[in-house]
Amino acid sequence: MLESDAAVREAWEGLATQLRGLAEGEPGWLPVLANASALLMDGLEDLNWAGFYLDDGRGLVLGPFQGKLACVRIALGRGVCGTAAQADEAQLVEDVHAFPGHIACDAASRSELVVPIHREGRVVGVLDMDSPSLARFGATDLAGARAFVAALEEVCDWAGLPTGA
Repeated sequence: MLESDAAVREAWEGLATQLRGLAEGEPGWLPVLANASALLMDGLEDLNWAGFYLDDGRGLVLGPFQGKLACVRIALGRGVCGTAAQADEAQLVEDVHAFPGHIACDAASRSELVVPIHREGRVVGVLDMDSPSLARFGATDLAGARAFVAALEEVCDWAGLPTGA
């Protein structure tokens, strides 16, 4: 059963509020991203993966996540995550198998939502969420994920990122 836009919006607002609270005591990017991935998996329905890929200057490298094993490296411009990072543009993909160059880290994934994360105006990583359902993510999820990433950008101490950014 699909949730209403109001319920989805409320869920995302609650997640952003919880994230800000968790970062008050420890703003380091590693623990914040680890807790953020757990918040997403626990707070949103129908996900099979939620986590982060970070730009280490050689492409995207796996960061904190919840879910099955994941691809360790993704080249910029490759797959949904690499495309989002290189284009600096969120990707809402209803059917990953129809996405040119999709990387199937988990064959069960059917839809995906990826939002770039910025530090000082440049992409330093992406939030990536996968679902086993087609068209799991909609415009309300996209807006919520963007607000969640904006909260991450505000609360994290990004010192020591793999890029040194």
